[in-house]
Formats: sequence, structure tokens, C-alpha cells
Amino acid sequence: MANALYVAFRNGVLGSHATRVDLDADTIKAALIDHGTDTPAPTTDDFYNDISAGLVGALSSALASKTIGTVAAGVFDADNVTFTAVSGNSVESVNLLKDSGNSATSDLIAYFDTATGLPVTPNGGDITVTWAAGGIFTF
Repeated sequence: MANALYVAFRNGVLGSHATRVDLDADTIKAALIDHGTDTPAPTTDDFYNDISAGLVGALSSALASKTIGTVAAGVFDADNVTFTAVSGNSVESVNLLKDSGNSATSDLIAYFDTATGLPVTPNGGDITVTWAAGGIFTF
């Protein structure tokens, strides 16, 4: 597969999905996902419960220093994310989601499986996700 924004998220931005994600105000987190347990499907998955069975470790803390349009017009960016003491199955993708506190209402945002360091097999150490200098994604 290739890196992608989830279709339900894109439709929400365009106004044709029941829920909306406010990248500025909402709690945005990252998830490391094992495709051997649950492979994300950006065209059909909409909420975190669709991929949560594949979670390796724990969700990240909330993305810090989120910006929209600061790097360039239409670009979403934030500080890099570090997952602490990760163990478990191999990780084939990093996914962004809006954490509502309920996996059935936590909107999926973005899917990344093409990046330096992926796939990775956890060894109990930290895993740092370093976003591209040009931002996390562009509309």
C-alpha cells in the first residue's frame, strides 16, 4: 500500500461525513500497527476500532506543537513522537487518529507504511517517529 489519508477523514473535511476532525483543537495521537494482526484499509476504515486489534505497545501521547499552514499552505505538522519501551509484534504502519476516548468514535486520519525504518521489530526500546521536514501531510 502507500501512505494515505483515510477516505472518511477526507470526506469529513469536505463536509460529507457525520464527524469532523479539528486538527488544532482535538487530541491527535499516533498508533503503531502490526499488519499480521490487523491491516488498516484507508479506503474503508473510519474509526480506530477498525484497526485497534493490531496496536503494538500503546497509543502515543497527544501530538504536541500542532500547526496548520505554518510549514507551508495546507500542511499539517507537529513535533516528532516517541513511543517508550515498545515490545511485541512487528510494526508495519504508523497511523494518526483523533482520540475521543472511545475507539468506536476515534476518527482515523492518516496511514503511513512507506517511511524510513518501517517495518520495525520492537526490542523493548523506544521507537521515535520523525515526521518529514515538510510536514506530516498536505491537503
